[in-house]
Amino acid sequence: MKSQYLKITAVLILLALIFIARLSYLQLFTDRYALNAANTSIKTEYIIPQRGVIFDRNGKIMVGNQPSYEISFTEALMRPDFDTLDFCNLMKITKADFITRINAIKKEKYYSKLTPITFTKNLSREEIARIQEIIFKYPAFNIVSRPQRQYEVSTSGNLLGYTNEVNDREIKKDSLYYLPGDFIGKTGVEKSYEKELRGEKGVQYIQKDIRLRSIGSYKNGTLDKDVVTGKDITLTIDYDLQKMAEEMMVNKQGAIVAIDPATGEILVLATGPDIDPNLFIGPEKTKNLYRLQMDTVYNNRPTFDRSVQAAYPPGSTFKLLTAAAAMQMGVMDENTIFPCGGGFYYRGLRIKGHGGADPLIPAIQVSSNCYFSHAYIAIMDKYPGNPTKGVNEWKKIMSSFGVGEFLNNDIAVGSKGRIPTGEFYEKRSGGKKDWSSAYTMNGSIFNGMGQGDVLLTPLQMANVVAAIVNRGWYYTPHIVKSIDGKPNPDPRFKVKHKTLVEPKHFEPIIKGMEAVVLNGTARSLKSNDFTMLAKTGTAQVPQGKDNSIFVLAAPAENPKIVIAAVFEHAGFGGTWAGPAATAIAEKYLTGDLKREQLYKKLVNASFMPEYQRQWVGELKRKGLYKEPNKDSVKIQNIEDSLKFIKNPAIRTKLIYKRDSLRTRLKSNTPAK
Repeated sequence: MKSQYLKITAVLILLALIFIARLSYLQLFTDRYALNAANTSIKTEYIIPQRGVIFDRNGKIMVGNQPSYEISFTEALMRPDFDTLDFCNLMKITKADFITRINAIKKEKYYSKLTPITFTKNLSREEIARIQEIIFKYPAFNIVSRPQRQYEVSTSGNLLGYTNEVNDREIKKDSLYYLPGDFIGKTGVEKSYEKELRGEKGVQYIQKDIRLRSIGSYKNGTLDKDVVTGKDITLTIDYDLQKMAEEMMVNKQGAIVAIDPATGEILVLATGPDIDPNLFIGPEKTKNLYRLQMDTVYNNRPTFDRSVQAAYPPGSTFKLLTAAAAMQMGVMDENTIFPCGGGFYYRGLRIKGHGGADPLIPAIQVSSNCYFSHAYIAIMDKYPGNPTKGVNEWKKIMSSFGVGEFLNNDIAVGSKGRIPTGEFYEKRSGGKKDWSSAYTMNGSIFNGMGQGDVLLTPLQMANVVAAIVNRGWYYTPHIVKSIDGKPNPDPRFKVKHKTLVEPKHFEPIIKGMEAVVLNGTARSLKSNDFTMLAKTGTAQVPQGKDNSIFVLAAPAENPKIVIAAVFEHAGFGGTWAGPAATAIAEKYLTGDLKREQLYKKLVNASFMPEYQRQWVGELKRKGLYKEPNKDSVKIQNIEDSLKFIKNPAIRTKLIYKRDSLRTRLKSNTPAK
């Protein structure tokens, strides 16, 4: 007992000595407690740095800065003779509004009588010019200039992102930097490169007299810190291509992505519908952000970046990966012939075919569903009685291409898509180890042709093509090329990722992609100015018309650009996504758009209901919110319900209601 008592005593003495030593250090060798003790006579003022400028790869300014003005309030400086009515007249507000704002300030979590808190913000230069001549009469109120973003472009809102005031969670996460009222990158590049763009605050310690009037710097400014402007960032994006892609996405949902396969630099990251970033600034900013984020009426989800967040069935473009995996697993080679005599039949499952029997290259050329269904069956049957093992080997190969996984890049958001495992099908089949007899139930057989349970993002689709044309390797796709004029130092983008497929297996796949353009499903898109490798895709979706998908690499001999395009509910891949990708490639490789009809065809097309087109068109033109026709919304909701409701009586009532609404809509009778 005595020994235990001595140990406890020793620990307590040690803790006391540590506490005394730390306290002595802070009091004798730092100014921390001196500043705190003099808090009533020393005021800390922060100088907010300019955020770094964002350029495109060619030096075009995409995002700069402009001053933003606000009025701050410090209660400790309030005079007894403050004339509320005169001040309200100056600010052009009512007395009730003044009281409401002051009460709201006093309820803020970080409120202090000595701390300036924002009273009003987003004032124009004209308003400040009028106010600044008189505001000296009200020392509790002060004009504050904060840097505000200035957008030099009218597209790419999801890509660039926006800044807004920090919330409690963000303050707690980095309390050494952020204070209430500070701004932080919330989305896009502004978020993913926040620390580089924000700079470092300047700090000044100002001595105050008993009336809190400034009487000079504390310790002659020796403790002050200079403000450091944020670092400029150069994106990998080619804005001319980006804008062109986003113009082709107007009145559509989907995405266009382009990558330099030699570097992994993203040249285009366009999503539809697009957002004009100028909605992120100005007096209507809060209202605009709310409308964009709460766009549930239109089901448009403009803040949902479909280029990296939407996971789609890749359709026939996935047949390229099916072939690569099957050859690597040794269940086929380029000369293997699978029959397709008018269709594919297997255990009660039927897939429409093109007829005949082909080896790999012609099968890619004509996009044979039969061929790649047989190839996927061969993958599952590699280990007889154990399809799970075959599927897991296939998944491992897929993962090496960066699909079914997060790409770990510098984009603020993203989806990993889906590549199912063998266990996924075991579970779906009720725990059967040999679940191959349940093909028709679990739909796994459709994976071979990019339907089934496979989902990829447009960025992943483009990256797969980069890995194929590179004969089995790729760099992680990324969005920032340089920071303050120096190459992006992030080590993630210097690693050459190698797939699990041997280089020799890519040769017949590439020849097949070339045949697609020369004599196959994309022959109408062939160019006289450059050669192409391509694959069309048409993915069935339950919500409506098929998705149009297309992947491309050009020139065929030494690809400088790879492109993936997805247009939701548009139809055939070669009809819509193909022209969009081809137009981007032509502009990038030749510097001109000779086949302008490809571009115009997309710009003038729409694959969205009228009520959605009205919303996007209004956003593009004015940045204003326009209420949709209520009957149009009701009709769309009924159409969506009819896809799932099977009860005949309920369906009859819904159809009658839908038809009545359509009749009223045609007669232009106002909705109640």
